[in-house]
Parts: sequence; C-alpha cells; structure tokens
Amino acid sequence: MIVEGIKEKKGKEVTIINLDEISNSPCSFFVICSANSKTQINAIANKIEKLLLDNMNLKVWKQEGRESNWRILDYFDIIIHIFHGDTRLKYQLEELWADGIIQNID
Repeated sequence: MIVEGIKEKKGKEVTIINLDEISNSPCSFFVICSANSKTQINAIANKIEKLLLDNMNLKVWKQEGRESNWRILDYFDIIIHIFHGDTRLKYQLEELWADGIIQNID
C-alpha cells in the first residue's frame, strides 16, 4: 500500500531497505522515494497516511518535515522517507544503510 500511494502521487525512485539483519537498526524497513516539490512530498505523505489508516487502521506514530525537503513517516517497524531529489542525493540513505537488503522498485 505504501508503494501504491507513492506511485499514485507520481513519486519516483522507490527503494525499500530491509534492515532486519542489522543489529540496533531503528526499524525493520525503510521505504524511500523522491519527489519534485514540497507540495508533492506532502501529497505523497498524505496519501500513504490515508491508505494505511483506511485499510489497516494504522496511524502514523511520529512524523517530521511537513514544510521541508525531507518528510518522515514513522510507523515503528516501517519508516518512510520522502525526499526532494537534491536532498536525497545529499543524505544518501541507501549508502548509509548499504548493509541492509536493498530493493529498487520500478
């Protein structure tokens, strides 16, 4: 459902990182995607929140960055990172967590 929400709002470069085998990781999975603007970042985040609440009764535990180039939705076991393209390049989470199992979604 998370990837569905990202794609519906035209998010791109979707990556899932499985962190289960990394000791002391902050969660089980990162879902990362890129967007072209703050408006698109928020549209993606809002769509994901709605899909997870409506279909699985999951409420976001914590979120950050509503007005920034990097929005985070924390669902305990899954943390979703929605980046503006330049910000994603700067922080390079895929490289930082390269010990995880990385899956790129077309």
